Amino acid sequence: MKLRYLIIALILLSVASIFVGVSNLSPTDLFNLTEEQSEVLLISRLPRLISILIAGSSMSIAGLIMQQLSKNKFVSPTTAGTIDSARFGVLVSLMVFTSASPLLKVSVSFAFALIGTFVFMKILENIQFKDPVFIPLVGLMFGSIIESLSTFFAYRNDLIQNMASWMQGDFSMIMSGNYELLYVSIPTLIIAYMFANKFTIAGMGEDFAKNLGLNYRQVVNLGLVITALVTASVVLSVGVIPFLGLIIPNIVTIYQGDHLKNNLIHTAILGAVFVLACDVIGRLIIYPYEIPINLTVGVIGSGIFLYLLFRRKRYGL
Repeated sequence: MKLRYLIIALILLSVASIFVGVSNLSPTDLFNLTEEQSEVLLISRLPRLISILIAGSSMSIAGLIMQQLSKNKFVSPTTAGTIDSARFGVLVSLMVFTSASPLLKVSVSFAFALIGTFVFMKILENIQFKDPVFIPLVGLMFGSIIESLSTFFAYRNDLIQNMASWMQGDFSMIMSGNYELLYVSIPTLIIAYMFANKFTIAGMGEDFAKNLGLNYRQVVNLGLVITALVTASVVLSVGVIPFLGLIIPNIVTIYQGDHLKNNLIHTAILGAVFVLACDVIGRLIIYPYEIPINLTVGVIGSGIFLYLLFRRKRYGL
């Protein structure tokens, strides 16, 4: 998979994302923007583009890290209960702190996402039958339990509508002033790149990592912190984007191999390209209305996921 092709696709889709929408805005208008067009560009279109790029790349890398540490290609924030735990954390912050600030929400959500991911990894360590497809099924069941708890407490506290909004990933409401929490993901991605080689070694097993002098538990915990923080910031700012952390790392590793550091940039760019493409499709398919990003990503992502399953069966992966 050539990096330059991904960069070209990223640039083209970014331009399309800026100029596709109900409000009329074309490339030629950039040289003579009216006040209304300037507001559309700076308050809506650019923040939306930035949030798509950050959410797409960060969630894809979070999935790549989880797959490396769990040694399972079908583990991701979606199939490990991480997203459900993050959403439960937001609900708890609203119940305990009725006027919680965005920073407090993301802190509580991060704590719950970290605990949920840690519990899943502990469950994974104690499962004897480690079939690659069986493990994510356990994660989905674990996530369903957490989701049921969230629904119960939301119902008791009259917060069902609030919780439903977090389940529906949507970039249409992204505007300047309500997406900046996504910037939290950027330092974590830098840290992920710095520790990429250690994540690769940790993915080879605890005994192998310790023989090379690596503090296995510390590296795994760092990976879980990165995953939880990214998931919390994306869920709070955008909502749930399914399959992203599952399919993108798999596509990259098919063509690039399993070396995490070599795959990070490809995974980040491909994740951003995929979300951008789904967002543009969602804006065009029933224009002038738009389809939420979780629906377009879910439909396309589920098809790719099925392909990966059949490919694994065909080639014995």
